Amino acid sequence: MFFLRRIGFAIATVAIVLNAPSQSFAQEPPAIIKIMVGSAPGGILDPYARIVGEHMSKTLGRTIIVENKPGANGTIAAQFVVDQPADGTWMWVGTQAMTEINPSAYRNLRWGIDDFIPIVKGVEAPLVFAVHPSVPARTLNEWIAWVKANPGKLGYASFSPGTPSAFLGHQLNKRFGLDLAHIVYKGSGPQTQDIVAGHALMGFMQVGNAIPHIKAGKLIPIAVTSPKRSRFLPDVPTFAELGHDEFTAMVWFGLLTRKGTPEPIVKAYIAAAEKAHSDRDVQQKFEVQGMEATGVTGPANLTADIKTQIERWRKIVDETGFKAD
Repeated sequence: MFFLRRIGFAIATVAIVLNAPSQSFAQEPPAIIKIMVGSAPGGILDPYARIVGEHMSKTLGRTIIVENKPGANGTIAAQFVVDQPADGTWMWVGTQAMTEINPSAYRNLRWGIDDFIPIVKGVEAPLVFAVHPSVPARTLNEWIAWVKANPGKLGYASFSPGTPSAFLGHQLNKRFGLDLAHIVYKGSGPQTQDIVAGHALMGFMQVGNAIPHIKAGKLIPIAVTSPKRSRFLPDVPTFAELGHDEFTAMVWFGLLTRKGTPEPIVKAYIAAAEKAHSDRDVQQKFEVQGMEATGVTGPANLTADIKTQIERWRKIVDETGFKAD
């Protein structure tokens, strides 16, 4: 009887070992890695994910697939990733609006920044406040005077509710005592097209979308939201140098993965992301879109910065009474 018990114990032990995941497998990136994009293919996030994913795939020696799950300003995609096992299979393309504004704009979110490990703040760019050429203003002060001379007649276009483009317009009203209506678009593409066409007369715009039209004289830039002048628009002043640093804001895209992902996998992703964003060919592809690689990686600093910005945007969201849901 004792002998049989010993055999039974040995068989059970072998079964446990055979069924346990390989220690080496658990500590290495999976064979297929997926990057989740919370917008439709063809948007500005999609090329970022594909450019970075292709380079990281070569570094890691793994297949990287980009998938799209649009809706609710990235919250659906984020929730999907949070609901997956923390084995390194999924990364999420997070943005400034998705990580810093959504926590205040959506009352029923079931995830927060602490559910993710930031890998890289990949690229960033300011917004440019631009107007249609028919607007009789070429400076911020001229623009303010024109708006005040036309009360109740004007509005600003944003590329989506719950984004800096929307809330910075609210700040214009508050800071300068204006009464601009908010005209909402479903994306930066439609917003740009309508301002260029004169259907909307002004708005905070993605630099990458606006630059070709600025160069063609179809848009007039008033100011940019970066802390210093953009090298893509060197002749355009910043709001800060005009004395209004409360309008300073940078839009960024980056990669995050699920909290609980094994540390060796996280380190491998950080190293591959650093290599991708420092590659000159990759940087040139970003620059076509008016964005610059930041080179900022690692969870600690990124998480702390995101949390600081969450509080900044929470105050603005509360002032507007905006709720996305």
